[in-house]
Amino acid sequence: MKLIAGNWKMFKGPGETRAFCEAFSAPEGAEAVLCPPFVSLPAAIERGHTIFAQNVHWADDGAFTGEVSAPMLLELGVRGAIVGHSERRQYFGETDETVARRTVAALGHGLRVIACVGESLEERESGQMNLVLRLQVEAIADVAGAHEGLVIAYEPVWAIGTGQTATPEQVREAHAFIKTLLDVPVLYGGSVKPDNAEELLSQEGVDGALVGGASLDVESFTALCRIAARL
Repeated sequence: MKLIAGNWKMFKGPGETRAFCEAFSAPEGAEAVLCPPFVSLPAAIERGHTIFAQNVHWADDGAFTGEVSAPMLLELGVRGAIVGHSERRQYFGETDETVARRTVAALGHGLRVIACVGESLEERESGQMNLVLRLQVEAIADVAGAHEGLVIAYEPVWAIGTGQTATPEQVREAHAFIKTLLDVPVLYGGSVKPDNAEELLSQEGVDGALVGGASLDVESFTALCRIAARL
């Protein structure tokens, strides 16, 4: 069964979240996960869907202004968390080390984790893709191993929010390489939408998708989940 996770980023307050969750019904045959902003988590959870946070700290509590811990998320009813998204790495100083720390802490508390990895366009064009992926994946593998609650999301940074999408060949190559480093499901993330989902999700080694913009519209996200359910 493929996993389709909708990362809403900094969109949808509680009101919009309730409206979306009331209109959305996950089809059988695929697992649908919604990842709203922190302030909208309770509104999403009360509608009965599987809800992940967009981040989680490694400490249970402490002087970490602006952060949220795994025990806090569990108390709300959150089932998992994204860690290491490229925007967290780019804008908020996330490193391979902090991503690994967040991953192992969340898994240790029983949260599921979608850990993101991916190369920039410069790194791909200079032939460093495998090196970058190896460093990112092995940092996670060293602390967590092939944990049953862990999923990797391959998101080429150059395809995040740009409208560009990796070719099926590029996706197969990257996913195959990641699976040689860590034997867990691997999602593809990078401008996934209904009109390219079937081609991407049908590639060998693609176990689902981490969806950004196309997850904000309930009809679009539903269509993606239905495509995944057919494959």
